[in-house]
This record gives sequence, C-alpha cells and structure tokens, in this order.
Amino acid sequence: MDTLDKPLSGLELEKVFQETALVHQPELYAAALRYTRNEGDAQDLVQETFLKAYSNFHRFEQGTNCRAWLFTILTNTFINRFRRKKKEREILGQDDLSYVRENFHSTDSSDFYQNPERGMVERTFSKDMKEALESIPEDFRRVVVLADLNDFSYKEVAHILDCPVGTVMSRLFRGRKLLRKQLADVAFERGVIRDKIPFLHEESNRTRRSVREARLEEMDLAS
Repeated sequence: MDTLDKPLSGLELEKVFQETALVHQPELYAAALRYTRNEGDAQDLVQETFLKAYSNFHRFEQGTNCRAWLFTILTNTFINRFRRKKKEREILGQDDLSYVRENFHSTDSSDFYQNPERGMVERTFSKDMKEALESIPEDFRRVVVLADLNDFSYKEVAHILDCPVGTVMSRLFRGRKLLRKQLADVAFERGVIRDKIPFLHEESNRTRRSVREARLEEMDLAS
C-alpha cells in the first residue's frame, strides 16, 4: 500500500481508518478487558486508543502492521492512565474488595507453583499488585503486563512493542524477578504460601528455560 504522504479528505480518511484500524476493535476490546477487568474502563481505554490513533493516523505507514501499532497505543495509554490515578481502586479486578479472592487457603497450592505469576494475581489483593507493578521500571512493566497478565506470546509482545524477542525476554526476566520478590513476600505474609524458596527456585528454572526457548525462536526467525 501507499503511505499517507498526502492529505486525504475527511471521508477518505474515515474510509481508510475504518478499513485499516477499526477492524481490530473487537480484539483491542478483548485485550483492554484483560487489562482492566472492567467493562466500562475497557470501553474508555479502547475509545481513547482510537482517538489517539485517528489523530496520528497521518503518521502511520500503510502496509505496516496496524494491529501492532494499535496495541502499542493501547498498552501505553493503559500504563499511563492507571499510573496517574491517585484514588484507591483495582487495576486487575473488581472495584469492591469484598469480591476479591478472600479464601486464600481454599485454593490448591499446586496451582500456585505451576503458574506463579497467575497465582500471585489470583491470590493477592489488587492494591498489593498495583503497588508492585508501579514499583517496576516502565520498560519491564510493559512486558510483564502483556506477557504474564494478558497471555501474549513473546513474539506478540515483541511485535506490539517493536523490539526483538531477545529484548522482550531480557526485560521480562528482570521484571519478573522484581515483581516476584515483592509478591512472594506478600503471599508469605498472608499465608498463601508457607515457603518462598520452592516458588523462587521453580520460577528461576522456568524463566531460564523460557529465555533459552525464546533465543532459539529468535535465531529461527533471523535465519
């Protein structure tokens, strides 16, 4: 396709935007809902994403990956919006703390060790998770939110953030390490886990395996 190197009329711009960007609305909404866990916030996030995309659509090169471009806007908008908010509310769950997982001990501990990041999210209060996420440098936070909290693959995260898979894995490894330590402390204090060592040891082994797999994947893509 041609780049948008010449001004388009209003109707022409709307037509191109609809055909190129708006077709991704269902997918963006699904991702926004995974980010916010709140329908109203997800709708607002998608609306703000499309407003920003439309106002900057003249910078988008036709023929490049519009989905990745939109997800980049969505991700940055989400991070910036929730980082600025001062009022106490959940970033990953329902607004009423009474609906947060209250029976920490009722969950099988094997699930926690099989998927510690997801287990941490399911078993800690949103306030703890929010504080832990906000303490992580922004570059690390982006990949943690995308990979661990929204189930994007390493290749998808690299595509969204426009960086190599190896960079994603490096940032994810460091981000997980920072987040894991803080959340393990919280989980231990709340009685979710009785011993932090198995969790930390298993996660370190699992992360190293993921790094090796991602590097092999990156080599295959480069060949």
